[in-house]
Amino acid sequence: MAQTLPSVCPLDCGDTCSMTVTVEADQLVNVRGSRVNPLTRGAVCAKVTHYPELVHGPDRPRVPLRRVGPKGEGRFEPVTWETALDLIYERFTEIREHFGAEAIVPLNYAGPHGFLAGGSMDFRFFYKLGASRLARRPLCGGIKAEAFAGTYGAVPTMRPEHVAHARLIMVWGNNITVSQLHLMPPIIEAQKQGAKLVVIDPRRVQVARRADLHLAIKPGTDVMLAWALAAELERLGGLDHDFIAEHVLGAEAFMVQARQVTVVKAAAECGVPESQIRQLAEMYHTISPAVIVPGNGPERNQNGGSGWRAVFALPALAGKFGALGGGLLQGASASFPKTTPTLQGEAFIAPHTRTLNIVHMGRDLLDAHLDPPIKGLFIYNHNPVIVHPDQNRMKRGLLREDLFTVVSDIVMTDSAAYADVVLPACSHFEHAELYPAYGQHFLQRAEPVMPPVGEALPNTELFRRLAARFGFSEPEFRATDAELMDEALALDDVRLHGLRPSQLPTDKALLMTFDGEDAMLFKTTFPRTPSGKVELQSESLERMYGQPLPTYRPVESPYPLALISPSSDQRTTSTFGGLSYSDRVWLDMHPQDAEVRQIADGMLVRLWNELGEVFLPARLTDTICPGVVSSDKGAWFRTSSNGQTVSALAPGHTADLSEGACYNDARVEVEPYRG
Repeated sequence: MAQTLPSVCPLDCGDTCSMTVTVEADQLVNVRGSRVNPLTRGAVCAKVTHYPELVHGPDRPRVPLRRVGPKGEGRFEPVTWETALDLIYERFTEIREHFGAEAIVPLNYAGPHGFLAGGSMDFRFFYKLGASRLARRPLCGGIKAEAFAGTYGAVPTMRPEHVAHARLIMVWGNNITVSQLHLMPPIIEAQKQGAKLVVIDPRRVQVARRADLHLAIKPGTDVMLAWALAAELERLGGLDHDFIAEHVLGAEAFMVQARQVTVVKAAAECGVPESQIRQLAEMYHTISPAVIVPGNGPERNQNGGSGWRAVFALPALAGKFGALGGGLLQGASASFPKTTPTLQGEAFIAPHTRTLNIVHMGRDLLDAHLDPPIKGLFIYNHNPVIVHPDQNRMKRGLLREDLFTVVSDIVMTDSAAYADVVLPACSHFEHAELYPAYGQHFLQRAEPVMPPVGEALPNTELFRRLAARFGFSEPEFRATDAELMDEALALDDVRLHGLRPSQLPTDKALLMTFDGEDAMLFKTTFPRTPSGKVELQSESLERMYGQPLPTYRPVESPYPLALISPSSDQRTTSTFGGLSYSDRVWLDMHPQDAEVRQIADGMLVRLWNELGEVFLPARLTDTICPGVVSSDKGAWFRTSSNGQTVSALAPGHTADLSEGACYNDARVEVEPYRG
């Protein structure tokens, strides 16, 4: 008999949608949106309707596996859980004895976003083990987060629903219909009330087709545009000097930089008409409430932190805060009363344990001088061979015969083919979970809606068993899932209404408010910087990165075309990439760039640089600006004839903040494929 049950989507997306799922005979048969989360309003993206195929597909490991063929070939034999755990214990113990515990690295990222699966018992285990720590945020989102924290501190600014009250909406590098779907209804509602919509993006994405103004900016030049806007606002008399005097630190130092960037100079560097910059400055000066809605795309270059710092300066300079629908939509993660050190067991961290940057993992795997070398790798919640930049270097690192690799996942990813041991993981439908969000302000909880498939284990139970096998006897390693939930949040926070997180009802979403009101920066929330002000000149960013103020460095390359790899409407990063419906990949190219290269629509082309080469069909379109080509990220090797995807062409250097990944600094050439 079919059951209809509540659930929550855990994917790497800010919306964290509530869902209604149908289960029959322990099989997931249908997924649709629910109204438990008011933001979801019964709608979910088309991707998640493929969950039944993902959860019950033939590529799902149902028992532990041990490698029997060469690395990368993907040949395994089934073993028992006892055998698998023994093998991990023996190999990791051997590595610890010969090289030290830091020679073992957990390589996980953002597959699921719940408190439990995303980082709880697993962190406790690796901290106690003494493994190298991993800086994860640099791979995605960390650059923007660091820019925001350095400017405003970790503070929530506004609810996404408040965008409906704006009269000017600036969507900056955010492909909303793909990456923040539930922001579209507030935008549409605002437009019905007469709001103007501006989109800044190298592509004419779907939301740009609704826009009153679209600036098709070149990748990596956002800081130049923001500087020019600030200078033009000053010329128009659009700076709020009273607000600046009371609430802003470093405004004059910032404006000294901005005044050097004329509209003419910015237009040339950004590849947009001068008239568009002047028009946008005039709109931002004269229309309120005005809100900036940032995405992640503009961070993915060596100027990413500077770009966002300059953009984030605009509402402070123009005094756009303190009004419903005005300011900046950012910082939802800080809405929740998280107790991360307790949940993740930071007390187990040994002093001076090294931290490796996730972006450099491919390089570090091959670094003969790294001390200690990486000898053990535990990959979970992640598909690094598809997701990381400089893909071919990552592949070479994973092919090392002296590297012992464990992969735990719900499907046999391309990365799993390089494993020595594969462990079957539960999907989020098969375990209890507690969900914060990074794009909205509702806390949600979910119960399992079906039993584990085969012998799959949730992350919490997997690492409990590993902790027991390693002899970790502390009570923290015996905590139940309910206890972990209760350790994830501050139990005395009044917004929990006296409930333990593990007791939150699954048919409701709990709104995070501030003194009983919605977040609104400079009304109910305030900057959490060291000065308590908006810091356009930051001592903390100077201390960490040598960046007191934004900077700009053009990309220098012999290759003429900028390659961007944005989010896909078929995949969330690489999730769902193993399903056939997501196999269609292509290269978007402007007809001007195609004509000079004698490339026709639909023609198979070769795009390459010094790091690799990829073969894709060309799709000629004027929705992308000349000089830029685009292919969505996350496609698996099954879409490739040579075992390389667009990540193979992304460079390994890092950005000005967070040492973050610079995917959009990829520069390539394209030609017809000649066989």
